[in-house]
Amino acid sequence: MTDNPDPQGAAPQQPQVQMRVLGQFIRDMSFENVMAQKGGRSEGQPDINVQVNLDGKKRGADHQYEVAIKLTITSKAKDSGDSLFLMEIDYGGVFHIEGIPDEQLHPFLMIECPRILFPFLRRIVSDVTRDGGYPPLNLDNIDFVALYRQEIARRQAAAQAQAAEAPTQ
Repeated sequence: MTDNPDPQGAAPQQPQVQMRVLGQFIRDMSFENVMAQKGGRSEGQPDINVQVNLDGKKRGADHQYEVAIKLTITSKAKDSGDSLFLMEIDYGGVFHIEGIPDEQLHPFLMIECPRILFPFLRRIVSDVTRDGGYPPLNLDNIDFVALYRQEIARRQAAAQAQAAEAPTQ
């Protein structure tokens, strides 16, 4: 007689993770060619700054989630500091996700979903900057795991600071 209640001796199976991209879209985008508006020309290397924000939320339908990557890209001339261009884009995707435990859903939405969206977003940024009269901006890969960890650490530090400021009774 065995202590294993399963007659086949198999370990209990985890639910199968299912994920499908249902759609992708640009919610909002702007490209300001500041240098062209001033009538100037850009010479030399640009200094490019990219800020990344992520957002995720549950949609009304079962197992559907929306994830957005928001980029703010500024380019300035290294020598003069003059603005060359400013690009803002809010790029989203709708995902059908099943089989993810609740405690792992948030990291999955903020890491895996942006990884899937990023190559498409990179292409749009490249095309828009090229069409705007600049060399195509090919964004480096974004480490969404590191970004997620930084945000969690920032939230924990903010919560600790808030708790320290709270008056004790």
